[in-house]
Amino acid sequence: MAVTDMSLDPSVVPAENTKNAARKPRRRSVFLRRPFFSLALLVALGFVLCAVFAPFIAPYDPTAQSIEAMMQPPGGEHLLGTDSFGKDILSRIIFGARYALTIGIVAVLIGAGGGLVLGVAAGLSAGWLEWALMRLIDSILALPSLILAIAVIAILGQGVDKVILAVGISLIGPFSRTVRSDVLQVKAQLFIEAAHLMSIPRLTVIRRHILPNVFFPLLVQITVRISEAILVSSSLSFLGIGVSPPTPDWGLMIAEGRGFVSFAPWMSGMPGMALAILLVALAIVGDAVREEFDPKLKRAQ
Repeated sequence: MAVTDMSLDPSVVPAENTKNAARKPRRRSVFLRRPFFSLALLVALGFVLCAVFAPFIAPYDPTAQSIEAMMQPPGGEHLLGTDSFGKDILSRIIFGARYALTIGIVAVLIGAGGGLVLGVAAGLSAGWLEWALMRLIDSILALPSLILAIAVIAILGQGVDKVILAVGISLIGPFSRTVRSDVLQVKAQLFIEAAHLMSIPRLTVIRRHILPNVFFPLLVQITVRISEAILVSSSLSFLGIGVSPPTPDWGLMIAEGRGFVSFAPWMSGMPGMALAILLVALAIVGDAVREEFDPKLKRAQ
């Protein structure tokens, strides 16, 4: 009777190896590995819910004035107090979350769209066209986002739509620089050269090979830039050139309470605290998303 040596059969896996594989611990979820990210994500989602359901959550009309309730301290019928016109600060903060997130998200999408077009064009072009596009990107990056947004507001005027456009234009430069860097890395890959050797049309190569490899890092940058867009828009309102009163904007509320900070600090303190909490939460979420999903960081690790 022939005896088969099972140890020489590659298809047979020893029992010890299967046990070791079963005992191998699984990688913990990102929510368990990053508790600050989980907390920040919950805070950010709380602001999003307040923005979506603001008409149902806010106890008062954010623009309603009351002479009897002028500059009441926090407590009683007005949990966070009232401003100099008797408007409920809690209601204005809740509705202000809607304006802050709307301006931040839409402005970042505008900046990402413009940056994607400019970055891809600069990364794929050569000669004088590449030089011209790079000088355009450098001219946008030469000015800080707030200064460039102020210049755009000076041309377009005040209003929520103008603020969105101004902040979006100010973010085109950082996005375009990032996209161009990714395009140059993808363009140097062998599969791009093989596609050109196979006489595949240039637009097809861009659509099937370059854009998919650039789009995901762009999404990571979008999550990081939302907090910057909210800060710039609030700064414009604080300077008096953003949204106009009586819009419940946090930056505008902080500016309106500056003159009463000595005896009514809640007028500026409450919206300032809401703005700070949202910015810190979004910054933590953006950094965690970048560290977890950015291909450049993964390759470096």
